[in-house]
Amino acid sequence: MTWDIKRENGADLDLNDVLEVYRSSGLGERRPIADTERMAAMVRTANLVVTCRVDGELVGIARSVSDFSYVTYLSDIAVAREHQRSGIGRALIDATRKEAPQAKIVLLSAPAATDYYPHIGFTQHHSAWVLNP
Repeated sequence: MTWDIKRENGADLDLNDVLEVYRSSGLGERRPIADTERMAAMVRTANLVVTCRVDGELVGIARSVSDFSYVTYLSDIAVAREHQRSGIGRALIDATRKEAPQAKIVLLSAPAATDYYPHIGFTQHHSAWVLNP
């Protein structure tokens, strides 16, 4: 199986394909996937979107907001369930990092993934704060 990992313009992605990856990955449980207008805006306005395709099919996405200098906020990383634990998630993070090599990557982990990120070099930060709308 050959992966095609590349930066894409979020506005050019098929929203149905994106939503299917979110559903399949489990991330859809924590994102407003039923609100397609909001999801479309999330994907369209992220200024750094890296995807993974297998035989043309979207199987992974890393959606970030970055200043490409100091920090990249990795908002979402989703890999379709049947492709999880194959290295695609790490490859998406590596490709995101290559787009902004001087910027640190900051993310909020899904509860099920808290043990994964230290394994690939992330350090835990104890002073993150969230202000919900």
